Order: sequence, then structure tokens, then C-alpha cells
Amino acid sequence: MLKIMHRLIKITGKYKGRIRASYITAFLKGLMLKAPLMLCFFCISWFMQGRMDRTKCVVLGVTVLAGVILEAVFEHISNVLQSATGYMVFADMRLRLGDHLRKLPMGYFTEGNIGKVSSVLATDMVFIEENCMGVLSELVTFIISQGLMNVMMFVMDVRLGLLALFIDAVFILIGNLMLKTTLKHSVIKQEDSESLTEEVLDFAEGIGIIKSYNMLGEKSKRLTDEFEKSCKESIDFEVAYGPWARALYLTFGIGTALVLALCAYLFNAGQVSNVYMVGMSLFLFDMFVSIKSYYGQMARLTVTNASLDRIEEVFAAEELKDDGKRRFTDKSREGGKTAEIVYDNVSFAYTDKDVLKNVSFKVNKGEMTALVGPSGGGKSTIASLLARFWDVKSGRILVNGEDIRNVSLGDLMDRISMVFQRVYLFQDTIYNNIAIGRPNATREEVEEAARKARCYDFIMQLPEGFDTVIGEGGASLSGGEQQRISIARCILKDAPIVILDEATASVDADNEKAIQEAISELCKDKTLLVIAHRLKTIRDADRILVVSGGEIIESGDHETLMKNNGTYAHMVSLQAS
Repeated sequence: MLKIMHRLIKITGKYKGRIRASYITAFLKGLMLKAPLMLCFFCISWFMQGRMDRTKCVVLGVTVLAGVILEAVFEHISNVLQSATGYMVFADMRLRLGDHLRKLPMGYFTEGNIGKVSSVLATDMVFIEENCMGVLSELVTFIISQGLMNVMMFVMDVRLGLLALFIDAVFILIGNLMLKTTLKHSVIKQEDSESLTEEVLDFAEGIGIIKSYNMLGEKSKRLTDEFEKSCKESIDFEVAYGPWARALYLTFGIGTALVLALCAYLFNAGQVSNVYMVGMSLFLFDMFVSIKSYYGQMARLTVTNASLDRIEEVFAAEELKDDGKRRFTDKSREGGKTAEIVYDNVSFAYTDKDVLKNVSFKVNKGEMTALVGPSGGGKSTIASLLARFWDVKSGRILVNGEDIRNVSLGDLMDRISMVFQRVYLFQDTIYNNIAIGRPNATREEVEEAARKARCYDFIMQLPEGFDTVIGEGGASLSGGEQQRISIARCILKDAPIVILDEATASVDADNEKAIQEAISELCKDKTLLVIAHRLKTIRDADRILVVSGGEIIESGDHETLMKNNGTYAHMVSLQAS
């Protein structure tokens, strides 16, 4: 229990001082909590001894009232110092998590970790924030209160104090055994929660496909199975916890009865006065309440322990190094032209699977280089490595003569605009979706970018124009409209390098012309790296690279490659037919 409490304190970082200060108020609250009982003992003692008078009655009444008020004050201060601090701690932690996720390689998100991240954000952090941060001072209060009760037992009689310590030891033994059981089940419970989150996300994201293929029964069964599995584990958790909880209650009852029996025996033997016997009656049913309540928090804290494990696991994912200090220059040249992009013997692997093998090529400033080839050949990986979605396994990628690992990710991304087939728009206004390209742009610049991207007209036909809020992922717009908005933000960004995953490959003929015009505006005086699907769109490329099996097997312009009558010529022939 103390280790789990220490873990909770450890994550508070700069707020540790507030948490530790709350222990002082918890200590004072613990004193105030037991003060009425002690005052009652003195009151009854004075009555029985005939020493009570008006002054003592007034003093006792005022003291009890002051104790109650102080207890409320200390509890309020403790909540401000601790529970409120918990919300601040996790607000900071969510921001740190966002910054951490931003720096992770894309491979982390393609390896099935979306459910883990969602579960950490929506379940683990919320559970600790709402259920556990406010418990720390309570646990300290319980410990202090139990200590005070034991002291009172020793004051009354050493034998009563020793019996109280023995019963405390039984509580601790049962509590530790309960801890082992609940820790094991809490880990399983949280893993089931993660699995359920993944299944819910998968079902929600694929609902269109599920409906179109009439798979609602099959997919719903998988989701239902996950809910049933989660339900079963939650019940198993309670079943495992239940016997230990009952053992704590039995210990409480039996321990209380033993203390009463010993006190009665000592009273009958004349070894305890009638005043202490009455005092014992006052304290009796509050004797072990604190230690019972302390271990009553066990279930919450063991789930907290498992949640902390998963939070730490996400934070432990290795980030892409972003410690580059160098600046981009124009020193790399080839044949009198600036080689803006250079791939130098680049190899890359997803885990143990090689994807690229010793890829080398150069893209001169202002030129267009197209990547073509069969699916899975490595075209998208080549483009993704330029944007440092991953880092190369060996070799290097240079932009304007600098290894991209030696410059900051921020500087690198300032030089690159990316347009992919699959567009993602945020649930926000159209204006803000375009302004992502350059947040400090004026409204006039945003609207001009929309005009160049051929999306101004349809935007102005929407109910709120640029201030229209679109659905998550751009769901309320057509595919072509989404694509043009994504091109508008790239135009606004005005980066010198453009990575283009042919944006017209999956749109209708009506939108294709507008998108081609938008792309022409985007690509003016830019260095282009194009992933080509429709080969007719890259006939005028300065260089075409045929990528297959992770290697460049052909290189040249359209005419040269057609004369070679190799893989490229065969692909053109197939598409033409």
C-alpha cells in the first residue's frame, strides 16, 4: 500500500510539495476527528467523579464546536492541496502525453497501440484523477487515527494496548494477502479494458464496411464477446476481493469483541476503574474503524497500480531523437544544380522485415521525381522517411546538404508539405482546418489559399462559409472537397518541398480537374516527390524511379524508360490496355 502511495506521489512532479503539505492537514484532521471522543471521555469522567461544573461544560462545548469547525477547515485545505492538485497533475500529464505522442515514430501507431493510448487517456488517467488522488490524505488520516486509538488503549491499560496491536497485525496480514490477489486481477482487468477499447474503436471506424457486407452479426458478436469478457473479469475481481473483504469485517468484529471481553475481565478483577470502563465503551466501536477503512481502499489502489503501469508503458515508448542543432543550407550541388533531396544508401525495416535496401537517388531543386511500382514495393516508405515518420536503419537522407537527423523536426517539417490520398480534417471550422498550414496567416491569406486550391466557391456556398464546422475527419464534405481543403492548407504553408501521393487517384471526374488545377498552384517553383498511381499523370516528370522489393530497379524520364522496355514500359502498357 505504501509503495502504491509512493508511486502516486512520484507522478505529481512539481506538485509534490502540495501533496506533502496535505499530510500536515491530514494529521491535524485526524486529531480533530478523534477529539470529540476524547472530550466525551473527560466529560463523563468529571461527571462520575463529581468534578463537573458550569465552566467546564462551557469549555467542553466550545472545544467540541471548535474541533468540528477545524476538522472541516483542515478537510477543505486538504482537498485544495490534494484533489485539486490531482486535476492539475493530470492536465499537465495529458499535455506531456500529447507532446510525447507527437515525437513517436509512426510505427508505434501502426502496431496496434491506438487502443492502448485511448484506454490510457479515457480510462486510466480519469480513474486515478477522480478516484485516487483524493485518497492519499485520507489514508494518512486513517493511519494517524489508528495510532491515536492504540495510544489511548495503552493509556488505559498496557494489556489493552498490546491486544490492540495484535489485532492491527492481523489486519495487516489479511490486507497484504488481499493486496497480492487484487493486484493480479487488477492487471487483467485493465488489459481487458484496453482490449475492449480497441474493439469498440475498430467497430466504430469500420461501421460502413460492416454494414455494406452485412457483417453486423459477426462484428457485433466480437464486440459483445469483449463486453462479456470485461464483465466477467470485473465480476472475477469482485469474487476474488470479496472473501478478503469479509475477512477484514470479521477481524473488525472479533477484534472489537476481544477488546471488550478483556476490558470487562479487567474491570471485574478490579484492575480497570469504572471511569476507564465507560471510556472503553466510548472508544470500542471506533477502535479499528480506521485500519478497516484503510484496507477498504485496497481495490481502488490496486487498479491504480495497474493503471500507472500502463501509463508508464506509453511514456516509455522510444521517441524519435530530436536534438539536431544544425540549420539547412544550399551547399549540396550536382551538375550546377542544387540537390535539394539526397537519399544515400538508405535501408529501412519494420521490426525485422526489410522494406528498403540501399536506396540512393537525388532530387534537384525545382524538379519533379516520381515513384512508381507495385503495391508494397516501398514507395510510401521512401516518402515517409523524408518526413521522418521513421528513422532510417542505415544510410542517410539529406535536405539541402544536411542530414535530416541533425536538424530539428520542427525545422524539417517547415520545409515539407504533404498531400495524401487519405485526407484527415479536424472537427473544427473550415477556416481553422486551412490555417493549420500557417497559424499566423491573415484571413485574406487563408481565403487566397482557398481560391488557389479551387475550394473558395463551394466554401462560400456553405451555411457559415469559412466558419462552417465540419464533421470529424471531414465526414460532412465529399472526398474531392476534403482533398482541395488539404491542398489549400499546403498552399498556405508554402513549403519548398512537396510530397504528393497522387491526390486524384480516388476522386470522380468532376473533382479531378479542380484538384489538378489546385495541385498545379501548389507545385509552382517547388521540389516534388510524387508517389504515382496513374502513370499518365507523371509523363512530364524530370525523373521516374521504379521501386520494387525495396529497391530502385529502373530510373530515367518517361521516354528513356519506355525505350528500355522494362518494368515501367510493361506497367504503362497494362494501364493503357
